[in-house]
Amino acid sequence: MSKTETKAQGPGPAAEVKTALAGFMSEVKNFHDDIHKKLQQQEERLTMLDRKTNTLGRPVLAANTDFDAPHRKAFEAYLRTGDDEGLRGLDLEGKAMSTAVAADGGYLVDPETAAIIASTLSGAGSLRQVANVVNVEGTAYDVLIDEGNLGSGWADETTATTETTTPTIDRISIPLHELAAMPKISQRLLDDSAFDIEAWMAGRIADKFAQAEAAAFISGDGVNKPTGILSHTVVADASWTWGNIGYVVTGTSGDFDATAPGDAIVDLVYALGARYRANGTFVMNSRTAGAVRKLKDTNGRFLWSDGLAAGEPSRLMGYRVVIAEDMPDIAADSMSIAFGDFGAGYTIAERPDTRILRDPFSAKPNVLFYATKRVGGDVSDFAAIKLLKFGVS
Repeated sequence: MSKTETKAQGPGPAAEVKTALAGFMSEVKNFHDDIHKKLQQQEERLTMLDRKTNTLGRPVLAANTDFDAPHRKAFEAYLRTGDDEGLRGLDLEGKAMSTAVAADGGYLVDPETAAIIASTLSGAGSLRQVANVVNVEGTAYDVLIDEGNLGSGWADETTATTETTTPTIDRISIPLHELAAMPKISQRLLDDSAFDIEAWMAGRIADKFAQAEAAAFISGDGVNKPTGILSHTVVADASWTWGNIGYVVTGTSGDFDATAPGDAIVDLVYALGARYRANGTFVMNSRTAGAVRKLKDTNGRFLWSDGLAAGEPSRLMGYRVVIAEDMPDIAADSMSIAFGDFGAGYTIAERPDTRILRDPFSAKPNVLFYATKRVGGDVSDFAAIKLLKFGVS
């Protein structure tokens, strides 16, 4: 057989392997490209789904601030000129929630101003920082409290189960009262378009509300205002009963004990039940805090420690300290320090809306703004709060 005849028979084994390998690599590349394309499409679908989920889960006002814009613009016009045409029957979010309230009740503030007021109230030195705060639509808020523990016991298959005791349920009704502020401003400032009327209004209202609230939550008598923690009957903790607030004594009239001053703080902490102590908070004013932070234990270590990070509250025996200036100064038989789980022990009920009524006539040439909101507060669990009495008995 000649060389010419051998070539005519076709490619050799090596060429066939090379061709097959090239085809295989081409198929692998096509497969890889196809998989990559499908993965990319899947990732795009998941991204779109995430965006839709985030949009649906976002609060309505946060998702589209255009809902706030008509209210804010109309509210500013009302504050500056008294023109309430834009506020009358304003339909918010298509829900027919009118900004107008009663005929003489004014108009609801816009959401941005309301948020500034709420933020200031929450940051003020008052029980609001640690109390249970609820929003209500009615004129009162009812709290149901089990005064004792529900009866319980162990059981098996053969022993008859005895009837457990019936729990004692107490209903505490917290009425809402009208809290008012009346800031005053000149018409000249209102006519100045560069003047931020909403921020000014929010700051003035919040400051007045905060002062009035803070005082009422501590010592309010419940007459047209919340009932404070110090307005309830106080009894020695050894004879405490429901409806009263228990106290422990320092052993010295108007001061801490000279020999072991820190013992009174320890006694106060452990007078509170363990289930409340886990969320315990001290409440006192600045003068009392100045005296307490000097106290040391038997090993010479301070009971008070400052927060390790910026904005972190100070600690007393490891528990948070809230400075409420409306707590009484240290004096003979004063109840100057409170310790408790205020989230369980004190409830603040409020309507979330604030109303504004413009009065351009009563204080000419100035304009008065009558701002109101409804808020109430009272002790909701008498076992959750204890007091330190600076006295002998």
